[in-house]
Parts: sequence; C-alpha cells; structure tokens
Amino acid sequence: MAKPDRTLIVILGVIGALVIVALIVVFTTGEPELLDESTPEGVVQRYSAAVIDGDEAAAMEYLVPELADSCERTAIGPVDGMRVTLVSTTERDDSADVNVLMVTSYDGGPFGSSEYEEEAVFDLVAADGGWLIESAPWSLAICAPKMVQ
Repeated sequence: MAKPDRTLIVILGVIGALVIVALIVVFTTGEPELLDESTPEGVVQRYSAAVIDGDEAAAMEYLVPELADSCERTAIGPVDGMRVTLVSTTERDDSADVNVLMVTSYDGGPFGSSEYEEEAVFDLVAADGGWLIESAPWSLAICAPKMVQ
C-alpha cells in the first residue's frame, strides 16, 4: 500500500483552509454598519436607505418640519442599482454639510453595463439634539424644492 505524499496533504490542507476563510468572508460581508443616528452622517445614511428602499414615510422623518409638512411629492431619480458613499462632513454649531458620492449602475447597452457617478451635498440643520435634512440632492429628493417668490 502506497503512503500518501506529505506535500499533497499539506497543499490540500492549505486549499481547504482558504476555502473556509473565503466562505466566512462572503457570508459575514453584508449591509454597511449603521452610523450613529445623532450625527449628520447617520441621518443622511438612514434617509438615503429609506429613499432607495421606497419607504417615503421613513424618509420624511429625517426632513425639517417646514419641508415635510408642505411636501409636494416628486418623482425621484433612478435609484435601482444606486450606492451612496460618504465623502466628507463639515459640521458647524447649527448646520452641517454632508458630501456623498452617488454611483448608479445600469445594465445593458452595446458595451455592457455602465455607471454614472455624481458628488452631491445634503444640507442639515441642528434640531432637538439631533439633525434634520434641509435639502437633499435631486436624485434622492422626495419633495419638490420650494420656489422663492
């Protein structure tokens, strides 16, 4: 009876370990970690997720009352295949600007899938120890902007 080659056993052991590590990475990578809701970034993250998920009622809770109460619903831009990534935040005592990168992936076309990316800004104001959105980028705005008369 032939003895198994020790090198082959080591190689198979290493391959088995790599497969297990790869499976762990795949199954533990999921939704991004939720940021603190009391921060401007956390508010923008939750608002964006609600809009992308089609939950306008949840998204409205992150808007300033003046905008939410007189909201004229608008058709939002294409959100299928959209990801929103935090770029930077400028926080002041009573206001904040949250810069995001919005990337929308489209399938099809003569050359395969394509992407469109846009950097945009959410304007927030401090309210009751938290933050509310005063204006959102057009592609994630659920309320029409008010015209100044």
